[in-house]
Amino acid sequence: MPTIADRVLQTIHRYGMFQPGQYAGVAVSGGADSVALLHILLELAPALDLRLAVLHLDHMLRGQESRADADFVRDLAGTLGLPFHLAEVDVAGLAARSGDNLEQAARSARYEFFGQFLSRDFNRIALGHTRSDQAETVLFRFLRGAGTGGLAGIRPVTSAGFVRPLIDIDRAHVEQYLTSRGIPWREDATNRSTDFARNRIRHELLPQLTRDWNPSMAETLARTADWAQAEEAWWDHQLSGLAGRILICKPPIVLARVDDLRQLPLAVARRLIRRAVEIAKGDLRSIGFEHVEAILAMAATTEGSGRTQAPGLDIYRSFEWLRLAPIGRETLENRNFRLPLTIPGSVTIPQTGIVIHLQLIDGRDCSYNEEMGRLDWDRVSGALELRNWRPGDQYHPAGGDGTVKLKTLFQNSRIPLWERRAWPVITRADRIIWTRRFGPAMEYVATPDSRLVLCVRETE
Repeated sequence: MPTIADRVLQTIHRYGMFQPGQYAGVAVSGGADSVALLHILLELAPALDLRLAVLHLDHMLRGQESRADADFVRDLAGTLGLPFHLAEVDVAGLAARSGDNLEQAARSARYEFFGQFLSRDFNRIALGHTRSDQAETVLFRFLRGAGTGGLAGIRPVTSAGFVRPLIDIDRAHVEQYLTSRGIPWREDATNRSTDFARNRIRHELLPQLTRDWNPSMAETLARTADWAQAEEAWWDHQLSGLAGRILICKPPIVLARVDDLRQLPLAVARRLIRRAVEIAKGDLRSIGFEHVEAILAMAATTEGSGRTQAPGLDIYRSFEWLRLAPIGRETLENRNFRLPLTIPGSVTIPQTGIVIHLQLIDGRDCSYNEEMGRLDWDRVSGALELRNWRPGDQYHPAGGDGTVKLKTLFQNSRIPLWERRAWPVITRADRIIWTRRFGPAMEYVATPDSRLVLCVRETE
C-alpha cells in the first residue's frame, strides 16, 4: 500500500507542482496539516531536488496563544535545519479598516505576506490544504449559490505560484501520519468554534450529510471540484480567444458591443460577462448570478441606455455599447478640465490618453477636401483654451445649417455617454471654435483664402 508520502509525490507529479532545483516556502501555521506538509516535503526534497524554508504569519488574534504558535513553528524549523521567516499582522485592525470579516482579512494578510516572498525569494509557496478542506469549500460555495467556477474549489496549482501537495489527502490521514510518528502539532481553539460558517460545515453539516446521505460525501465533493476544474480549464482556453474578439479592454475599462453578446449562447455570454467583470474589477469577489443577469438584461434590447452596479463596478449601456469600469473612477472633480493652449504645441486630454496637436501652416499649402481640423488663424488668434464639453454647449459647425447643441450632435452620431464626459472643445473667449469629430465652427473655418491655418490633429 502506498504511503502518504507516495501519494503526495503522485499529486506533485500529476499537477507539475515543482521543478528540479526550485526554492519553495512552506506555509506552516503549527496545525496538523501544515506540520505534516513540512515533514513530507522534507522527506521528498532530495528526490524532487527542492530547497525548503518555513513561513509563519502571526495574526495577533489570540494573544499569548498566537505567540506560542509562532515559537512552536520557529523551533520546528530550527530542529529541521530550515530557514524561518516570521511576520506579525494585526488582522483585527485590518478587518476594521477594510470592512472584511476576520476570515477574509486573515486570508488577505497571509497571501500578501506569501506574495512578497514569491516575488523576491521563492519559486513556489506550498500550502497545507487537504481533500477535507476541498470538500468543505465546495459545499460552502454550493450553499452560497456558486457556479462551476466556484465549485472548482481550491486549485492544486495557481498561476501565482501557490501549490497544495496535500489536496488528495484527507485530514484524518494527515493526523494518523503525525500520530504514528510522534510528531506534535498545535491546535487552534478557533477551529472548534461554530461561530464561523466554515466550522459549522466542518463539525456539523458535513458529518450529518456523511452519516445520513452519503458515506463518501467528502470524496464526492472533492471529485466535483476535480470535474469542475477540468471544465473551467477548457472554458478559460475558449474564452481567451473569444474575449480577444469581443471585449475591448483598456484596463480598468472594458467595452463590448451588445449585438455581439446577443448572438452568443447564454452559457457563453454569461462566462464572457464574468471575464469582463474580472478584467475591470480585478477579481470576481462578491459577484453573483444576479449581477451577471442584470448586465445581460441591459444588453438584451436592440435599443436603449441604462446603468446598473455590481460590487465595485459601474456598468453603463449606451446605444450599442456596454461599458464596465470601477466605481468612482469618474467624478465631476476629475472629469472637468480647462487647459491653456500653446501654438504650436500638444496637450493630453486628462483620463483619456488622447493628445491634441496644434500646428500653424501656410494657407497656400493646405488641402481642404472636407478636412475638419483647419481654422483660419487670423480669425482665431489669441488666447485659446482646451476644455471638456459641458451641458448646454452649442455652436455652428462648418457645413451645418445653424447653431446646434453638442448633445444633439452626440445623439445623432450615437456617441456613448461615457465618451462625452471628456469630449474636447477648443474655445476663444468662451466661444467654441472647434470640437472633436464635428470640427471647426462655421465662422472660424479655414478657406482657400486663409493666409495662416491652425491645424488641429488628435492621436492616441
